[in-house]
Amino acid sequence: MTESAGNKNEDCHAANGVKPGRNGMVKNHHHHHHQYQKQDKVYHAACNGELYSRPFIESFEETPMLVAVLTYMGYGILTIFGYLRDFMREWKIEKCHIAREREEQKDFVSLYQDFENFYTRNLYMRIRDSWNRPICSVPGATFDLVERSSNDYNWTFEYTGRVVKDVINLGSYNYLGFAENTGACATAAGEVTVKFGVGVASTRQEMGNLDKHEELEKLAASFLGVESAMAFGMGFATNSMNIPALAGKGCLILSDELNHASLVLGARLSGSTIRVFKHNNMQSLEKLLRDAIAHGQPRTHRPWKKILILVEGIYSMEGSIIRLPEVIALKKKYKAYLYLDEAHSIGALGPNGRGVVEYFGLDPKDVDVMMGTFTKSFGAAGGYIGGRKDLIDYLRTHSHSAIYATSMSLPVVEQIITSMKCIMGKDGTTIGRSRIQRLAENTVYFRRRLREMGFIIYGNNDSPVVPMMLYMPAKIGAFGREMLKRNIGVVVVGFPATPIIESRARFCISAAHTKEMLDRALDVISEVGDLLQLKYSRHKVLPSLDRPFDETTYEENEE
Repeated sequence: MTESAGNKNEDCHAANGVKPGRNGMVKNHHHHHHQYQKQDKVYHAACNGELYSRPFIESFEETPMLVAVLTYMGYGILTIFGYLRDFMREWKIEKCHIAREREEQKDFVSLYQDFENFYTRNLYMRIRDSWNRPICSVPGATFDLVERSSNDYNWTFEYTGRVVKDVINLGSYNYLGFAENTGACATAAGEVTVKFGVGVASTRQEMGNLDKHEELEKLAASFLGVESAMAFGMGFATNSMNIPALAGKGCLILSDELNHASLVLGARLSGSTIRVFKHNNMQSLEKLLRDAIAHGQPRTHRPWKKILILVEGIYSMEGSIIRLPEVIALKKKYKAYLYLDEAHSIGALGPNGRGVVEYFGLDPKDVDVMMGTFTKSFGAAGGYIGGRKDLIDYLRTHSHSAIYATSMSLPVVEQIITSMKCIMGKDGTTIGRSRIQRLAENTVYFRRRLREMGFIIYGNNDSPVVPMMLYMPAKIGAFGREMLKRNIGVVVVGFPATPIIESRARFCISAAHTKEMLDRALDVISEVGDLLQLKYSRHKVLPSLDRPFDETTYEENEE
């Protein structure tokens, strides 16, 4: 059974790294925070109640047994037919479209490993039309889609010349709606393009350090509440190129099992020893910390030079929020360092959009390395790292991203500056604050309605990333196609991005979505859910009366 934070039928207190006393009680335990189970659905509230200033509720419903069996059977049948088709391709009965060795080079070392591409050839290709769809407009609340068709079962595509207009966008990470071509951000970026041009053509350490870059970094530090900050041109490289500068041989990295590929790559490139703890599971993390300190490095048993904990603010496939108060408590207890990736949470969480740290009411100084991206809530590109001034000064001279990468394009910088000032209210308006509030309201409303319809939804009540479980391989492509037929654009995700039986659709809610758009999308999701029999949940939620968004919306959902 899958529970929040990856705990499997463990005691609530033990699962969060708090040992009960002899009488089974935990001192100063907040009575409002508890775990309760109802009709196979697990709601997990924070057990270390004294660490949390607000309710923390995540739900991960168990996969129904029949659905799991049918999903495995589906993959089994696809695999059998895959081997059959590979046999037919080998004997030239069926045409093979995939790259393979030339006949005259068959005695050379293999360039292509046929078996490694088995999944791509026989499973992915069947539903390839659900990905890489070309759009031809701003990816805002709606977008225009270039229609394409395939005459060879998705091996190649041809454009039909038709454009599908006004598709409701439930896939982009446009949390605060700043991906737009009108308004203050677009105007400011246009003016900067005219003045500075698009390219910088140099690195920051040579001729590419402009006043706008300095302004952005000072503004980002102020926004995050840290001493200093540094901006990078690529979000992925912010992780993969900076972690090796912070840790190396003789260091230990403790990484959440569901961390993003950029964090995983950065950890591997660092040369540090990597140990993985269960997703959001504080007992698992504390055990690794305790063992690391007790036993030290392998063979020599010398103390680790440093221990670095890698976590994300919002996990983009699960919709879960990091248990940051507990992670910080463990970090302080065991004298480790904390690296927090706020790619999806910055702008999307907290009353002022300052991310998961503000969401929990914590001190930014307790997070050693605050990383995030400008690609989501700010509608731009790139990433940042914030922290103490000596940390940032060190990265300026040791980070490969800082030394070798070309400086950020100035129109992109201006988009970030303008949107960040809007979020902070420094533009003299309340547009930023209202967008943050609208995103929170849209998130709560959308998640509640999906649960009422009977879908299995993963993640935290306040997370704008909403995974809806599909499970079966055939339903991945079918859901994406049926939604597009009804003018709704969605992202569907399957193996290897998720566990093999946990395929899902991932909705990303935006402040740009109106209630009418969400209602239209929800009606279509319900219709397609009935068509494809996706309403798996055995925990039925009674529909509540629709009313204007207000504070009571939060209260009722939290209770």
